[in-house]
Amino acid sequence: MTKMIKHLLIPILCVVVAGVCTAQAQPKQPLKVFVLVGQSNMQGHAHVRTLQHIGMDSKTKSLLDDIQDKNGKPRVCEDVWISYLSSGGVKSGQLTVGFGADDNKIGPELTFGIYMQKKLKQPILIIKTAWGGKSINTDFRPPSAGPYVFDQSVLERLEKQKKDIKSVKAQKEKATGVFYRKTIEHVKKVLADIKSVYPKYDPEQGYQLAGIVWFQGWNDMVDRGTYPRRGETGGYGDYSKVLAHLIRDFRKDLSAPNLPFVIGVMGAGGPTEKYSQRQQRYKKVHQNFRDAMAQPATMKEFKGNVVAVLTENCWDMELDALLERDGQIRNQVRNAKKENKLDELIQKIDKDQTQAALKKTKNKNKLEQALVEFQRKQQFNERELQILKHGRSNAAYHYLGCSKIMAQIGKAFAEAMPSVKTGK
Repeated sequence: MTKMIKHLLIPILCVVVAGVCTAQAQPKQPLKVFVLVGQSNMQGHAHVRTLQHIGMDSKTKSLLDDIQDKNGKPRVCEDVWISYLSSGGVKSGQLTVGFGADDNKIGPELTFGIYMQKKLKQPILIIKTAWGGKSINTDFRPPSAGPYVFDQSVLERLEKQKKDIKSVKAQKEKATGVFYRKTIEHVKKVLADIKSVYPKYDPEQGYQLAGIVWFQGWNDMVDRGTYPRRGETGGYGDYSKVLAHLIRDFRKDLSAPNLPFVIGVMGAGGPTEKYSQRQQRYKKVHQNFRDAMAQPATMKEFKGNVVAVLTENCWDMELDALLERDGQIRNQVRNAKKENKLDELIQKIDKDQTQAALKKTKNKNKLEQALVEFQRKQQFNERELQILKHGRSNAAYHYLGCSKIMAQIGKAFAEAMPSVKTGK
């Protein structure tokens, strides 16, 4: 009986050992590397104090659970590393909060890294380059787009202003492509010494450029000189052309001919069909620009490996509506102050104690703020007040500095990233 058991165990052990050997012999997957490029919204202006706003909505609470631990502290991603070049120099390390416009802010890199790593189920490296106030027509202009060409109407205006046209053109030439080149240089520098950023990197496993995210646009959208017919259909056609050149040149200069490319289409303000009356004057221009940004994703040569993400769909419509109402309160009080009618506002308050306290406030600025706070408490419920308090930390063109918006954008970029087919 004992001999029989031994005979049975021998082949089983051989199979187990063979399986282990086979697993060990399998080559390691190359490290996936993603490049994030853009201007201020790629930097990210969502202050960490707005993180708790993400948890106020049942639809986004899971995002907060992935960003923070059970004690409400930001998680440090064990398998995601980042090298970030911006105005302040280079910042590298394991991905967590603080890789935004400053150490207290986040951009789309945070949730992009979290959900890209979950999607791939392996470590990843992010190389991010972003500077505020940069255009594609000049600052990020790629080599194959050629030199910047001034619109004739701009040259005529400069002549009327008695500007030195030769000097203006020289300055433009000097600025052209600077940040495109800075991006290429930083990416190549990191790839040449990955261990300096990601200490666990094994050179034998190699790396694979797995995708680029482009999130830029505001400076081009408001540039009347470069796009003088921006209010007309096709008025931003030059942006589409230069972006197509950018995609081609990134692939060429990084030796990755089919490198997946995600275009983060400017969406500050939300879907244009939902614009308020106040926003109607911008509606056509904003939509024209968004259409131009998304256009390269429809080109035949980019089919299957270039996608456009409409970041307008990540806009927080509830927060936007509350800020609209809050703005009306502020305007009412501000106008009353200008017209010396603050006393009339106080008289409308039906609580004698509040009236008396406000009348004792001699400083007009303090009185103005006190009236705003009182009106808020009258017109908003507790949940709405908390959203107003924690939801916003910046201007609308920076997506309100809202972590809830920025976290959804980063996740959308990760989910949209096409699979890499070839690359280094």
